[in-house]
Amino acid sequence: MKYNFDEIISREGTDAIKIDRVKDECGSDDLIPMWVADMDFRTPPFIFNAIRKRLEQGILGYTCQNPPYYESICRWNKQQHGMDVTREMICYIPGVVSGIFLAVQAFTEKGDRILIQEPVYHPFCFVPEACKRVVVQSSLRRTETSFAMDFDRLRRDIKGCKMMILCNPHNPAGICWSKEDLQQVAHICAEEGVVVVSDEIHCDMVFRGYRHVPFASVSEEARRISITLQAPSKTFNMPGIVASQAIVYDEKLRHRYFNYIWGTDHDLGNVFACDCVMACYSDEGREWKQQMLDYVQGNIDLVVKRFAEECPQIRPIVPEASFLIFLDCTALGFKTQGELEHFFAFDTKVGMNSGAMFGKGGIGFMRMNVGCPRSVVSEAIDRIVAAVKSGK
Repeated sequence: MKYNFDEIISREGTDAIKIDRVKDECGSDDLIPMWVADMDFRTPPFIFNAIRKRLEQGILGYTCQNPPYYESICRWNKQQHGMDVTREMICYIPGVVSGIFLAVQAFTEKGDRILIQEPVYHPFCFVPEACKRVVVQSSLRRTETSFAMDFDRLRRDIKGCKMMILCNPHNPAGICWSKEDLQQVAHICAEEGVVVVSDEIHCDMVFRGYRHVPFASVSEEARRISITLQAPSKTFNMPGIVASQAIVYDEKLRHRYFNYIWGTDHDLGNVFACDCVMACYSDEGREWKQQMLDYVQGNIDLVVKRFAEECPQIRPIVPEASFLIFLDCTALGFKTQGELEHFFAFDTKVGMNSGAMFGKGGIGFMRMNVGCPRSVVSEAIDRIVAAVKSGK
């Protein structure tokens, strides 16, 4: 089946966060909304078919995770990522951010140190802080074209930490960490007795020519100390369906984490979750995913080409995964991040996430969501280029 990603779907009046909260986030409401990390493509029809089938049963009661649900996760991970996963290693979680919160609560105490590698997805910071933990910001190293791990710094900063939260693939830079990088992380953390929570929500959004390496797959050390968090919600544009899973190889770690989850009654999930996961992790899901990724790659290529030719002051970090582009705007010459944010909100009229929300390494950046029709991407680029050339 050929899917139409050029279709414009109005989200006005649908309580969409991307529309209704754009002014709160970006400072203005008359913007092209390219901030929240969901896509503007129509959610695949096989997901709606799964929902309709559930609705036809007539009762929206409590539901449990059935054997086909677990089998679909095991099969998908084997086919897509070469991971050997068994039923007992899997636990439903109510969202990846909730999974991080539950891990923080299960494995650390108030005042414990938790390491993150900024610039990185902002809940990595605010979830531990809300739990009264101490966040250790072990910065990534800026390279000519992207970011890289600073292992000397990691070795210093990990001392005294109880947990590391890893972003794999990385958000916002879209990096697919190499096996060698992840092996070093695993070895450093294992030596210090640190639990690694690996957020791999973008693992199924890797572009042709690149490969996602699951953290737990790189070594026995990694399997022994890690919790992997996944979800089909980003890839298949269904974040409103809370459907995520944790995968834990080590029996002792698994027992502690899963028992904590079950003890807080977070294992039920919503009535559509399992059906939607099984629909995504199918042959139809695989075909839709590849068509979507090829289309998004075209959007990324367009952004990179046009900025290089028409606005070289903005340098995109070319993502290896995900529909998010981290734009290096330092050459625009704004003195403060606030001035940069104001420029995009009021001069370009394009709503994006401020890079500062991802940590100090994101200052001078903006994050652009290109999971939308190409005509929208083109219009956004037109606005940005015109504003830069006008000298506003």
